[in-house]
Amino acid sequence: MCFRIEQDISPREPFAAYRYRIYENDRLIARYWHDHKGDDHGITFVGRSRMDVPEGTMIEFITGGGHDEPLQLTAKAVAYLKRNK
Repeated sequence: MCFRIEQDISPREPFAAYRYRIYENDRLIARYWHDHKGDDHGITFVGRSRMDVPEGTMIEFITGGGHDEPLQLTAKAVAYLKRNK
């Protein structure tokens, strides 16, 4: 089981939420977002209508994403996905 995250690069308004897609192997399993400050975040699993809010903060869920570091899910995020997918 391999999870990966990709940023949704569609245009967004200033200060709008950052959006991501989470895959298990090559299958889309969830959409994740966080606000522009990283204070609020949430996830919606494919096939479910309700949004969940993972425990902790955005920086406990994803790392990297800068020019030098690839975007990655944290160990805490992977454990959360395994429990909730």
